[in-house]
Amino acid sequence: MIGGEVASNITSFAVYDEFLLVTAHSHTCQCFCLRDASLKTLQAGLCSSHLPNGESLRKVERGSRIVTVVPQDTKLILQMPRGNLEVVHHRALVLAQIRKWLDKLMFKEAFECMRKLRINLNLIHDHNPKVFLENVETFIRQIDSVNHINLFFTELKYCLSILTSHVKKTTPELEIALQKVHELQGNDPPVPDAVSAEEALKYLLLLVDVNELYDHSLGTYDFDLVLMVAEKSQKDPKEYLPFLNTLKKMETNYQRFTIDKYLKRYEKAIGHLSKCGHSSDWQLGEVEPARCRVFRHPCLAGAGTSAFSIRPEYFPECLNLIKDKNLYNEALKLYPPNSQQYKDVSIAYGEHLLQERLHEPAGLVFARCGAHEKALGAFLACGSWQQALCAAAQLHLTSEQLAGLGRTLAGKLVEQSKHRDAATVLEQYAQDHEEAVLVLLEGAAWEEALRLVHKYNRPDIIETNIKPSILEAQKNYMAFLDSQTATFSHHKKRLLVVRELKEQAQQVNLDDEAPHGQESDLFSETSSVMSGSNMSGKYSHSNSRISAYVSCLFSTLTVPWNRRKAERKKHSLKEGSPLEDVALLEALSEVVQGTEKLKDEICHILKMLFLFEFDEQGRELQKAFEDTLQLMERSLPEIWTLTPQQSSATLPSPLLHLCSRLFSSTLPGFEVPGNSRPTDVLLVFGKNKVMVHSS
Repeated sequence: MIGGEVASNITSFAVYDEFLLVTAHSHTCQCFCLRDASLKTLQAGLCSSHLPNGESLRKVERGSRIVTVVPQDTKLILQMPRGNLEVVHHRALVLAQIRKWLDKLMFKEAFECMRKLRINLNLIHDHNPKVFLENVETFIRQIDSVNHINLFFTELKYCLSILTSHVKKTTPELEIALQKVHELQGNDPPVPDAVSAEEALKYLLLLVDVNELYDHSLGTYDFDLVLMVAEKSQKDPKEYLPFLNTLKKMETNYQRFTIDKYLKRYEKAIGHLSKCGHSSDWQLGEVEPARCRVFRHPCLAGAGTSAFSIRPEYFPECLNLIKDKNLYNEALKLYPPNSQQYKDVSIAYGEHLLQERLHEPAGLVFARCGAHEKALGAFLACGSWQQALCAAAQLHLTSEQLAGLGRTLAGKLVEQSKHRDAATVLEQYAQDHEEAVLVLLEGAAWEEALRLVHKYNRPDIIETNIKPSILEAQKNYMAFLDSQTATFSHHKKRLLVVRELKEQAQQVNLDDEAPHGQESDLFSETSSVMSGSNMSGKYSHSNSRISAYVSCLFSTLTVPWNRRKAERKKHSLKEGSPLEDVALLEALSEVVQGTEKLKDEICHILKMLFLFEFDEQGRELQKAFEDTLQLMERSLPEIWTLTPQQSSATLPSPLLHLCSRLFSSTLPGFEVPGNSRPTDVLLVFGKNKVMVHSS
């Protein structure tokens, strides 16, 4: 060919009319229109590594070669590697032939070809809408089939046919469509050319799979319609006739239950099964042919669901299906709340919830149906002490049993760190105020414990329990603050060393990838968050400033959020680890937030230390807490460094405000002098008074 080689991956080719067809080593057959293609276009199409999509390309079996194209047709003959010949219809050839037929107004040929090869009939209209609309009469005359015209309308989405409109809905209404077909059966057609039931059914079978249509016909509970569809299917009568005959012998509701269960419509199935039979005072009617006996009541003709009560022999089957398919909510709607069936379903539902470890919902279900003993067990398991005691009241327990229950509840509440609730139960139900005081002391509820002591006139407990407990708590807080301070100082010192080592490594180019790696991104995000945080006003409330400040800074270290937990697992505090600096930032953040959470607890214990004149211990604890907070406050700019555009003057001062709130709120009525800083305010314990002064 003039111009050199066009392609080297071709295994065979053929020229037909205006088309070039080629097979390639990629096991594809491409079709090019020579009328519109230039040499460069042809070369690009054959040599491209990205195969085109659309009508010009189709896959073929490995090793296939073109033999010929059938003249005046769309058939392409291929020879397989085994030597046998196969006929395919290349889409490009098919569409080209259809367009020729449409240009010549040969609608029937085009329609038959498109229907046979499953090409969207839209093309008949879209090829040339103006010409088609001018020749609609010709189109109808050539097609000459109501079903085919309706099929054409279906492809166009006009849905002029009633059956098509039901079938093509977002949620197909096949039962309604089938019912429309059934209505045509047995009726004389109003006009000679009207569609018969058989033709309508044949048309439906063009739109819907016959097996799907059979199942939907069964779902109408109309056996005549089922037989109509079954006869049009490929089913062997030996397959469906015994099943249908068995169904016909059943009582109506049980029959429908069986059908719905077969079709896996379980919610409908339990609805029908719940209607099987009537209550024992109803009269027995005559036996209907080919059906089992049905109970009827003369005054309840046409009664709704509430008039039915399932016969005892049917309920176990219903309950098993409810359990198997988890239909508890649907089943509870079927029975009156005062019926035994309602209670049985509720108990089964509660037991299911217990298996799912949903104890409180299970207890509510039990309580609603009157199973108070089961409700008590469920409420005990989840620590819902108010509901448990309500259930216990329904069981009329003795005072000893109620006291034992109270102690059991209190133990579970203590395990959940609900000391105040545990104390309430012990005091009011176990009648044990001493144990209630001990539980309150364990939970650091000093003031509530003191209230109970004075309520029951037991000042001896103050000396034997309250004061020792307060002093022990003070020692624990001191030890915790010492630990927090040591940990914070150690991590801070190590962080500065790690950063210095990284700067030195960058200066001597020992780590070329570090500026572009994960650490660089983390530090850039950390430093940039400060200006955004200040402008957004996140720290307008001093009570939560420190935790918000540290959390906001730390949250930018690993993004997005849903990867943070996984990323933290990779961080190690081991010296020399790749992300040691990130791990140190995490550890420092946890220390600061853990210390900040102590403010309310320390505030409460300072009140108690002052009240019982433990001035030395109070001053010691207050100073330790203030020193810890000031250490962290001074370290913030060193740990979370600022960019050159930012200055320390713009830094929020959460820790300073925290000190102010803590020490000014220890005792009411004291104010901070206007010319003093928050850290100047100290609460000093004296023998007879409390003073506020500047250090």
